[in-house]
Amino acid sequence: MGTKSRQIRSTVTKDAQLVLSLDSYDIDDPGPDEVVVRVEAAPINPSDLGLLFGLADMTTAKQSGDGDAIVVKADVPQQMMAGLAGRVDKSLPVGNEGAGVVVATGDSDAAKALAGKTVGVIGGAMYSEYRKVHVGMCLAFPDGVTPAQCASWFVNPMTVLGMLETMRLEGHTAIVHTAAASNLGQMLVKACKADGVPLVNIVRKPEQVKILEALGAQHIVNSSEPTYRKDLVAAIGEAGATLGFDATGGGKLASDILGAMERAENLRGGAHSVYGSTTHKQVYIYGSLDRTPTVLNRAYGMAWGVGGWLLTPLLQRVGGEVIEKMRARVADEITTTFASGFANEVSLAGALTLQSIAGYGRMATGEKYVINPAKED
Repeated sequence: MGTKSRQIRSTVTKDAQLVLSLDSYDIDDPGPDEVVVRVEAAPINPSDLGLLFGLADMTTAKQSGDGDAIVVKADVPQQMMAGLAGRVDKSLPVGNEGAGVVVATGDSDAAKALAGKTVGVIGGAMYSEYRKVHVGMCLAFPDGVTPAQCASWFVNPMTVLGMLETMRLEGHTAIVHTAAASNLGQMLVKACKADGVPLVNIVRKPEQVKILEALGAQHIVNSSEPTYRKDLVAAIGEAGATLGFDATGGGKLASDILGAMERAENLRGGAHSVYGSTTHKQVYIYGSLDRTPTVLNRAYGMAWGVGGWLLTPLLQRVGGEVIEKMRARVADEITTTFASGFANEVSLAGALTLQSIAGYGRMATGEKYVINPAKED
C-alpha cells in the first residue's frame, strides 16, 4: 500500500519516565488472510490505561509540543519499576479494540468478503490511523452501523457474555456485579434482563441508581446508604445469587459480597454447621478500580472462593463454537443490548493533551472517551 500511519505509543524508560508520543510507520500490503482497516473509532477503556500510563504518577505529567510533535512525560515511582521490567525502553502501541472501514484486502475469500465493510477489530495497537490485521481479528457489522457504534464491540460486550457463560458453566443462577452503572454494567443489566438472569447491581451514588432503574434493573444496592449491608443481604437472598464479579478489586467489597451471600443462605434455614453453609459462594475480581489491598473478613464459612477473572482464558475454555455464538450476538445487538455512548471524541494528538488525560484517567461513569484517528487535531 505504501501508506503511512500514525499511532500512539507508550514507553517506560530505564530512568523511570513514562513517555507518550505519536509515531509514524509504514503499512505494508496485506497478506492473503489479512485486511487493512482505516480506524475511525477506538475507545479508551480502563483496561487500556495500564499499558498507556505504565503505572506512572500522572499528576506529574508534563506536555510539550502539539499535533504530530506532542509528547507527554510523567514520573514512574521507583517502587513500581520492578513490575515494569519487561517493558523498559520498549516503545509499545496502545489500544485494545476499535472499528473502521476495510480499505485493502488480501487474496483469500475471507479477506475479500470484508472489502469496504465496517468492522470491529481486536488485537492491540488500535490507537492508529490504519491497522493491518488477520481476518480472524475482525467482526463485520450490518450496513448502517457506524464505526463509532461498534468501536466497543469486544472488551465490554464479550466480557458480559463471558460472565453469563461462566455462570452457566459453574452452575450458578444469578450474579452480583459491582461498579454496576459503568458502560459494561449497563450492558450486563440489559443482557441479564433479556436472558432472565437475576442480577444484583452494586453502585455508590444515587444518580447511578437512577441510571439502572431507567434500564429496568430489579436489584440495585447503593453502598453509600447506611442500610447498605442489610440491603445487600436482602437483594442477594431474593435473587439467589452465589456468583459475583467485582470491578473494584481492592478494599472490602468482595468480602462484603461473600458475607451477604452467607447470611442470605443462613436466612433460608437448613442444618447448622460450624463450617458455615455448604453452598459454594464465588467472587471473581476482574478489574482494579481500587488499587488498595483486597481485604477478606472471613465470616462466610468454608465454602467460598475469590479469584481473578479475565475474558481471554474463558474464551480458550469454551472454544470456537461458543465464541462464534457470542460474536454473532454482539453483531446482532450492537445498537441495543451492547450499545455504547461516548461523552468525548478526541483525535490522536488530542488524546495526549493533559486535559484529555485528566478526563479519561478518572474512569468516571458517563465520561467515556473515544479516539477518532481521522479527526483533525
